Amino acid sequence: MTHWTRSPALTRRATVAGLFAAPSLYLPNTAARADDTAVAAPRVSFSCIATPQAVAGPYYFDPKLQRVDITEGHPGAPLQIRLVVIETASCQPLAGTRIDVWHARADGFYSGYRGQGDNHKVDTSGGTFMRGTQETDAQGEARFRTVYPGWYEGRTAHIHFKVFVDQKNVLTAQMYFPDALSQYIYANVNAYRRKKPRDTFNTNDGLALMDKTHGGFCDIKEESDHYLATLILGVDRSATAFADDVWPPPGLGAEAMSRRRGPAAVVPGVARSEQKEA
Repeated sequence: MTHWTRSPALTRRATVAGLFAAPSLYLPNTAARADDTAVAAPRVSFSCIATPQAVAGPYYFDPKLQRVDITEGHPGAPLQIRLVVIETASCQPLAGTRIDVWHARADGFYSGYRGQGDNHKVDTSGGTFMRGTQETDAQGEARFRTVYPGWYEGRTAHIHFKVFVDQKNVLTAQMYFPDALSQYIYANVNAYRRKKPRDTFNTNDGLALMDKTHGGFCDIKEESDHYLATLILGVDRSATAFADDVWPPPGLGAEAMSRRRGPAAVVPGVARSEQKEA
């Protein structure tokens, strides 16, 4: 279950009045904070449950950039991603595991591809923003510094990742966020504002609805100057991920994706129309 908790240092009111007041938000001097080992990591209870596989989608490539900060200076609400990889068979953290992360920036564009944007005419070929690789430490943990992902037509807010053990891709999956928090950020942070209304939420995104256990829904909380999203990744060394070119998943076309019934919103308060059975 996803949790959205609020720390006293960064409430909705304080966020709008402070961090999100600038037209283009980016924190330039956060490297020391993100890599500060003196700051205690939040305690997370491990659950030996396999994280559900998902398709990679059409926008994956490996830019071979091992880095913590994947923003390349692009604006957005500061977000740190904390991923902890465990072996489901033993429930032990996996050190030295490679994790690739990629997602859309605040305006919904992916780097490295043509046909981006609401008009599908923007070419970001050659770009590498919002992409990076890290290896897990002795506790099975890896962190990335980025911005809250933007939305694009047909998808709810999400971040993609791949997990490699011994050079083998054992998990391809997606991280999802509370709809209420996404709506709040998209409405109040200038970098996310668009003329086109958002059309897809957790409750009508076909891929999010395939995550029946909510194993891809992160725990997220507000820190003093960023959001922190934590996700435990349960992997099986013998697993085989979906092929990258399977898009959409077999039997789940765009129309079916829009008509699947799903659970209620993770965070109450986001209006949605009734979904029909596929």
